[in-house]
Amino acid sequence: MPPLIRRYIKTSFLFLLAGLLLGTYILVGEFVVGRYPPRLVITAHAHLLLVGFMLMVVMGVATWMFPRPGRDDTRYRPELAEAVYWIMTAGTLLRAGGEVWAGFSGAPLLRLAIALGGLGQLAGAALFVLNMWWRVRKPSAVPAPGR
Repeated sequence: MPPLIRRYIKTSFLFLLAGLLLGTYILVGEFVVGRYPPRLVITAHAHLLLVGFMLMVVMGVATWMFPRPGRDDTRYRPELAEAVYWIMTAGTLLRAGGEVWAGFSGAPLLRLAIALGGLGQLAGAALFVLNMWWRVRKPSAVPAPGR
C-alpha cells in the first residue's frame, strides 16, 4: 500500500477516535451530568466522523483502488492527490477544533476559523473529484479471460 494511502487511512482512524471521544463527552455530559453540550460541539462531532473519518477513508481507498491512469494520460496528478490529503486534513482539524473551542468561548475570530476550515474541506473535496474524474472510465475493449 503506497505511503499516501496509508496516511489517508491512518488519519481517518485518528479522526474516528477523536469523533468517538467527543461523542462520549457529549453522551456523558447529557445523560450523566445533565448538561447538554453546546451545539457547535455536536457539529464538530459530526464533522470528525463524517468528513474526517468516512470521507477521508473513502478518498484513500478510492485513490488506491480506482483504475490507474494510462501511461500517456496526464490528467490525473499524484501531487494533487497529496495536496488534497493535506487540505482535507487541515480543513477538518481547523473546522472541528474551531467548533469545539467556539462552543465554549464564543470568540468571534473562531467563526472565521470554522468558515476557513469548511472552505478547506470544500476545496479539498472539489480537487479530489477533479483529480479522480479521469480515473472513472469505461472498461477496456479487451474481453475478460474465458470469454
